Amino acid sequence: MLTLCMIVKNEEENLKSCLPKVLTFINEIIIVDTGSSDNTKMVAKGFRAKLYDFEWCNDFSKARNFSISKASNDWVLVLDADEFVLNFNKDIVYEFISNPENENKVGRIQRINIMEDSNGSKNYIERVNRLFNKRYFCYDGIIHEQLVALNGKEYETENVDINVDHVGYTKDELNRTHKLKRNIDMLKEALKYNGKDPYIYYQLGKSYYMFQDYSKASIYFEKALEFQLDFRLEYVENLVETYGYSLINSERYSDALILENCFEIYSNSADFNFIMGLIYMNNAKFTKAVECFLECTKFNQSKVEGVTSFIAYYNIGVIYEVLGFKEKAIEYYYMCGDYEAAKKRLNMLII
Repeated sequence: MLTLCMIVKNEEENLKSCLPKVLTFINEIIIVDTGSSDNTKMVAKGFRAKLYDFEWCNDFSKARNFSISKASNDWVLVLDADEFVLNFNKDIVYEFISNPENENKVGRIQRINIMEDSNGSKNYIERVNRLFNKRYFCYDGIIHEQLVALNGKEYETENVDINVDHVGYTKDELNRTHKLKRNIDMLKEALKYNGKDPYIYYQLGKSYYMFQDYSKASIYFEKALEFQLDFRLEYVENLVETYGYSLINSERYSDALILENCFEIYSNSADFNFIMGLIYMNNAKFTKAVECFLECTKFNQSKVEGVTSFIAYYNIGVIYEVLGFKEKAIEYYYMCGDYEAAKKRLNMLII
């Protein structure tokens, strides 16, 4: 009834962690190998996967579409080898795919991206389109491929009760796969054929951002923002937020104040309020910064872990400490719980 479709290359270790977590939930595993030189194929066969070779042609959508063409079931779940299932509510998921009214809908799973930067590790939570009926959908785009309806029309999505950890953005994994360099090369090639697609500029900016080349990231984000964009789209919201972070990391603090123009659009986003708090903080607009961080704590959820709680409280504590209000700083640091950065500040302040 449900087929897992994956494209892989040199993923023997990740497959050992990924596949055992889905065996009891799916009926068929399709593994498409794009040129592994390790034991990926042997590991896949050990989990009774149906294995196919695909000659890599620098086009992710072609590889994806090849994988789903091999599924014997209409409904497919797409995962990457570096995505490990944490939760799969089989009853609810199978109820979704059994309902004929959902045939032209796409199920969105929750993905927790484990991100590492100079400030340590943090979780970035998002929803991605991964559960669908192959009679109605296919992939398009040579890189950062998108799910599109075969009839070319807009389609409905629905959140489904599947949660995965994504380790592909950790430093070790990025160093192992050289993913960022590959992505940048492919995206630049894509620009030669479609230089008027803001999504490509956005993805280039994201790739350089993860490379910690914040100046180049800002340049590509700015190119994307030159287009007429629908600011309701998820990727555009992420574009705006990550552009703000790239400006801060490039020490272009005053330039970052341009994001004030987006307040009307994203005022109901904890993550946007948080980046604005950082922007105000770095421009010495401390009252506005505290207001933004406190606004974050009114939300129930955020994409970045801690934005609605300990990270917001921590930044308020930093502001009060800088301004010389030691007791207020201590108060907010205590509100951070076990957040390590706050505990360090408390150790410095409480003697």
